[in-house]
Amino acid sequence: MNRLLPLLTLALLSSAAATVYPLTLTDDLGHQVTLSSEPRRIVSVLPSETETLCAIGVCDRLVGADDYSDFPESVKKLPKVGGLYTPNIEAIVALKPDLVLVSKYGKLADSLTALGLRVAAVNPETYDEVFSKTLLLGKLVNREAQAKALVTQMRRDIAKVEILTKNAPHKPSTYYEIDPTPYTAGPNSFIGVLLSKAGATNIIPANLGDFPKISPELVVKADPALMIGLDLAAARARPGWSGLAAVKSGRVIAVPAGSDLDNMLSRPGPRLPQALAALAKIVHPELFR
Repeated sequence: MNRLLPLLTLALLSSAAATVYPLTLTDDLGHQVTLSSEPRRIVSVLPSETETLCAIGVCDRLVGADDYSDFPESVKKLPKVGGLYTPNIEAIVALKPDLVLVSKYGKLADSLTALGLRVAAVNPETYDEVFSKTLLLGKLVNREAQAKALVTQMRRDIAKVEILTKNAPHKPSTYYEIDPTPYTAGPNSFIGVLLSKAGATNIIPANLGDFPKISPELVVKADPALMIGLDLAAARARPGWSGLAAVKSGRVIAVPAGSDLDNMLSRPGPRLPQALAALAKIVHPELFR
């Protein structure tokens, strides 16, 4: 089967039709976006979109990126244009992009559109959207075949991890912390889906939303066996948390800010399979010895 993979990929690439321009689509803000021709000068203001563009072969078209885009290595050299809520609009305009990819949050899209720039909000948040938005980006930049091949490979790599974890004898109750407010990840968020695929049981109820701010008492009541996203000392210091099962057993796993794992788990993009593999090793280390 492995010998057939290059042939299957080649067949997929050759069978996909090229994008026809002018192209009109509706972005995540509900705006109609029309591209008169294939974009050649792109500014990305989301690290996940930066990574996706590079993964489908148009890294060389990026002329600028947000301050947090740092993967692959080559994008570190790009001119930086600020962050989502602190954008440098003058810097973006000066780069003369023919497409700017933004988030649906903040007001950057309206500001740039008013200045005559072509803007598209492409903002994956759920697990399934990681794949659908990858395909959408492929269509935008005339790389549909490459986007389809990437999605196929991502799903294949994810399935390999799931084969290991689906028959695990236990699925430890798990709390995932995004920040100490505390914000966490619900089971339907892309992180929540990854936790489930890694063989964990998320303690957060789905009705609280994808990335809810919660009461610390919820964690105390759930008494998780595993905690990810904070360190042991911080967990012990919180009222009522020192007696939690995860704290007593030491199964509190920090995810250092800015680390590869932190970036993979905070960016719904092409490194989703690697993020899942890393989570699975945390949840079920016995399967990877």
